[in-house]
Amino acid sequence: MIQNILQGIKAVIFDLDGTLVDSMWVWAAIDYEYFKKHGLEVPEDLQQRISGMSFSETADFIKEHYPISDTVEVMKDTWNRMAEEKYEQEVPLKPGAYEFLKYLKEHEIKIGVATSNSKHLVELVLQARGIAEYMDSVHTACEVAHGKPEPDIYLLVAEDLEVTPEQCLVFEDILQGIWAGKSAGMRTCAVADQATECIWEEKVQEADYAIADYNELMTTLVQS
Repeated sequence: MIQNILQGIKAVIFDLDGTLVDSMWVWAAIDYEYFKKHGLEVPEDLQQRISGMSFSETADFIKEHYPISDTVEVMKDTWNRMAEEKYEQEVPLKPGAYEFLKYLKEHEIKIGVATSNSKHLVELVLQARGIAEYMDSVHTACEVAHGKPEPDIYLLVAEDLEVTPEQCLVFEDILQGIWAGKSAGMRTCAVADQATECIWEEKVQEADYAIADYNELMTTLVQS
């Protein structure tokens, strides 16, 4: 029951893309433009194959599996440049996210971000949407040995927040992220996103909780 979702919780850790901000559409456009630039079509299973990988792991994977002439570093710089304007000006917060962050801060629950995206883009969008000040810890999977579904990034953020995994609640939009949170020993909440609509039932089964958006969650919290 989501009425008890924050019971015993001292820290909430968010994934970024598709969870805290509505940004997955950006990457579909970037994939198309980037592969087209190199005379290639985007493989139908690309997102499935790279889901959960860190920014660096994704670049390594694409370099290894597709005939891309760019170096890994050039690839990552190119993606950052292609995405930064959209992240600064067009990527919105998920519905109710701001209100939920405010609620957590008012109730002295620590807030962290554990993302597979680049540090540059996460800092950019947090500042642009006016929520950087709410964050007590922000880390990317490029800082740890393994990306999601391994628990490394969530354990790093929990350590930084000085809380135990059992005191953490993770919000995620992908299965790999839910698995990462569970492997870290944390409670997990699936967040609906259009990009993963086809696996919603799987996400519901894997996570401890599930929400359509944060407005739904806030309604429950205010009433309880």
